Amino acid sequence: MRTHPTDLTRRSVLGAAIAAAGTGVLAACSGSPGTDHGSMNHGAAGEESPRGYVSPNGPEVAAAEAKRGSGPVRAVKLTATPTPLDLGGGLTVKSWAYGDRLPGQEVRVTAGDTLALTLANHLPQPTSLHWHGIALRNDMDGVPGLTQGAVRPGGTFAYRFTVPDPGTYWIHPHSGLQQDRGLYAPLIVEDPREPLAYDKEWVVVLDDWVDGVDGSTPEAVLAELRHGMAGHSGADMPMDTPMDTPSPTARAKSPSRMMMGATSRLLGGDAGDVAYPYYLVNGRTAEAPSVFSAKPGDRIRLRIINAGGDTPFRVALGGHELTITHTDGFPVQHAKADALILGMGERYDVLVTAGDGVFPLTAVAEGKDAPGREAAAMALLRTGSGSAPTASVRPEELAGRLLTPNRLRAAESVALSAQEPDRTIRLRLTGDMTRYNWAFNGKPYTSGRRHPVRAGERVRLVFTNSTRMWHPIHLHGHTFALARVPGGPRKDTAGLLPNRTVVVDFDADNPGLWMTHCHNVYHSESGMMTVLGYRK
Repeated sequence: MRTHPTDLTRRSVLGAAIAAAGTGVLAACSGSPGTDHGSMNHGAAGEESPRGYVSPNGPEVAAAEAKRGSGPVRAVKLTATPTPLDLGGGLTVKSWAYGDRLPGQEVRVTAGDTLALTLANHLPQPTSLHWHGIALRNDMDGVPGLTQGAVRPGGTFAYRFTVPDPGTYWIHPHSGLQQDRGLYAPLIVEDPREPLAYDKEWVVVLDDWVDGVDGSTPEAVLAELRHGMAGHSGADMPMDTPMDTPSPTARAKSPSRMMMGATSRLLGGDAGDVAYPYYLVNGRTAEAPSVFSAKPGDRIRLRIINAGGDTPFRVALGGHELTITHTDGFPVQHAKADALILGMGERYDVLVTAGDGVFPLTAVAEGKDAPGREAAAMALLRTGSGSAPTASVRPEELAGRLLTPNRLRAAESVALSAQEPDRTIRLRLTGDMTRYNWAFNGKPYTSGRRHPVRAGERVRLVFTNSTRMWHPIHLHGHTFALARVPGGPRKDTAGLLPNRTVVVDFDADNPGLWMTHCHNVYHSESGMMTVLGYRK
């Protein structure tokens, strides 16, 4: 019989053009202290959407929501607040989180339900809530300056929408660098006609952690990256390569967090910018891991979420084979593997049959883990007696059969029909490590720059990476199919290697203004975001 954990205990991104959110028109739209408020601003701060585009709360959006229906209401309250967080082993940091948990309280609904979630902002900054992977109504997507006004300090915001598709999703802010604190939580949407048979479910949230460690903050990390990457071309560099002096502000507040030499052949070279002091599974370090208990022979469904800011993870469960059933919430034809690679924002569901003993679920920071520079998170599966492995364990499965999305095929029930695109949009990823000027088509994000689409079209997005770094690309409000893979899986986040092209197709069936961006929080905050806008 399936059992579901209750109140699984956490965060994401953006906002180059929204640092001033919470003032002027946006502040007026964000709600007053203690008051639910659902008003929207539909363009950049103080502006309306450019003429000719569907407004986030326009009649087209309302009509699309009506087609999704309105099921039983699931009411939830969530509070974003400063709080101390216990990462285990005596390590406590001061950060921001949803409540006092890391991850935040799990939100669990059934497909077709109406989710009514009230966000209370007790932070010292404006914030928002983005529903990563959900095809929801546009005015609930949670992007300040585009689809809503930021929720100002002391204010509340009432999110309400129908949740259409079962799967594994997550929630996080879309405001500045708030993703790289403790603001995230799993969002699990159950299938009322669940086809999988399993005994237990284990929600696994991966993260890279810097906030509150020796005075570090995500803002100080970005300041150092912008100043200190001069001279770093993005090519492979040895670990002893001298670094330029970081900004005085960043240096004064915390140790250097800039990483050189994080290389991965799998990712085409440079694997990341940030040397995180800790990596976490469900809010715990490998030295004091979280433990999931089961019985030998139990069939366990793992829902794995990468909530990291700058880290792809290679994941394996020691002594076990993985059966992959879903990616980014949508079912695939079942595939076997020993290990997975998850970019930031990606999710995988897998089934395992539990052995007898104590087994490490290890998530290695791809390209960042090396002798003398251990970079991995770990949790434990315990089904019997035995000693727990140490934090330095590296299961042999990590070097075994590695699953990548091009090996997957969509389940027949969700496969995108074969059809030539009605519209092709070409987006070139630009920028370099020297200037830290990430963008699309050489133009950093502004909310008023839109790539037009029309409802009913089959849209093809051609992402060409002209940079020397790997980027995970995420599309809001839709799922796409990998167009160059016959019967390609349905996803909302896809990795793009240096000097390569990824082609994806989606059906334009959800009107509004929708972000697409790199899910490396430091790249998106530096400008690698843009908007797909539905024309009226």
